[in-house]
Amino acid sequence: MTVAPHHATNGSSFAIDSDLFKALLRRHAAAVVVVTAAGDPPAGFTATSFTSVSLDPPLVSFCLADTASAARAVSQAATVAVHVLHSDQEATARTFATSGIDRFAAHGAWTPGPDGVPLLDGVLARIVCRVFRRVRAGDHTIVLATPIAGEMHGDDTAQPLVYHDGGYTRLHRD
Repeated sequence: MTVAPHHATNGSSFAIDSDLFKALLRRHAAAVVVVTAAGDPPAGFTATSFTSVSLDPPLVSFCLADTASAARAVSQAATVAVHVLHSDQEATARTFATSGIDRFAAHGAWTPGPDGVPLLDGVLARIVCRVFRRVRAGDHTIVLATPIAGEMHGDDTAQPLVYHDGGYTRLHRD
């Protein structure tokens, strides 16, 4: 195992530089989701920060950079939708990660849902949520949300799109 150098600050805590921090996080594999919110125009972005928070009450979370083009719409939204992407939806992930385009026109396959939130077609799973709380954390906002509706892809063998080591990949089952 290679151990990267770090330096002590204040004699007791440790800090790492941004390059090492990014390299360490690249070792973590995560499912890829697209989060959408209503707006004029609607907003959506690709994320790997989605996770369950609590079963009782049901809560999920995702993070969004304060500089993201979707930040304003998400900061004003009462309802959002989280779309877990299918392993063959890398193009969708790339579309919603691209700046300066009309992501919904480029994607095409969506319909308005509760409170006008865009619902993407053909995803592995979709969770419509009410925003519960927003927490500022560094240069991001953590959004905590309560699931109010959900749908799953009918094929139990379908697999999620995964992001690892700077690229999209698929799970391999034996």
